[in-house]
Amino acid sequence: MSEVRIGTSGWNYPKGRGTWNGIFYPDQIGPKRRGEKFDDLAFYAEHFDTVEINSSFYRVPSAAMARGWVERTPPGFEFSLKLFQKFTHPAMFAKATGADPFDLGGKDVDEFKAGLDPLASSGKLGALLAQFPASFKNDAGSRGYLEWLLRAFADYPVAVELRHRTWSDDPADTMQLLGAYGAALAQIDEPKFRTSIRQSFVPNVPTFYYLRLHGRNAAQWWTHQNSEDRYNYLYSAEELAPFAEAAQAASKQVKKAYLYTNNHFSAKSVANAAILKHQLGQPLPGEYPEAFVETYPDLKGLVRLLPRPLIPAPKPS
Repeated sequence: MSEVRIGTSGWNYPKGRGTWNGIFYPDQIGPKRRGEKFDDLAFYAEHFDTVEINSSFYRVPSAAMARGWVERTPPGFEFSLKLFQKFTHPAMFAKATGADPFDLGGKDVDEFKAGLDPLASSGKLGALLAQFPASFKNDAGSRGYLEWLLRAFADYPVAVELRHRTWSDDPADTMQLLGAYGAALAQIDEPKFRTSIRQSFVPNVPTFYYLRLHGRNAAQWWTHQNSEDRYNYLYSAEELAPFAEAAQAASKQVKKAYLYTNNHFSAKSVANAAILKHQLGQPLPGEYPEAFVETYPDLKGLVRLLPRPLIPAPKPS
């Protein structure tokens, strides 16, 4: 049985109404940790053994940046990375940059691989996530492009997130295409609509399993003031239990299993990841701010609290 690695999608949310600061990341640290400024990734890695990087969707990571991630995390920690938007969302890339989205060749692939190298060489690379938009339908052109992408990154474990129902209307062909390259179909939980993909939550390849929980905020999924509002959803323990069971069952069939919570608004993803670890009988390492447990009382008694910062006595007037 393989271990189920549980983490969140992203670790750095310093702005907006859904910031993690003051909830998961303490407002006051007291004496500087390790004699340096507060390191959010190092703090995160005290609690979880994997993270899914979303920033790589917007910017190709440099090797220097990846080396920094390696140095800031303990041995055995793993990073999964979302592929750059040019590979999966060409229209979005073109709108954002004005560049030709279809000029995909060896240079683009090599640049992304160069950024991955420090993670791969240190043994800290989990999987690559190719997350396609809901408009990416199962047709000849899409299948051909997906096959090209899987060939381009064939040296890495790749999870493919497909969202349009046409991919599950003919599941045998979809699984055959992914299986030919050892790619895992990313299992996802999100609001379901008429065109949403249908999934079984079972592994399609023996190498690894990849499960993502986006939340179920259907009211703000397509219409929202800020993009973070889409992920403003807290799963109950009862809603999480079937995913813990699915991951546990999958771990008996694959070499590695990853489960990431993407409902990141106000660190809801952290709370749900911690509950999932508890449901799977995993320890809950690290210390959490008191404000975190006050915000998510289901974790009271399950996690250790950070000591309260010492407040210096007022000087006599």
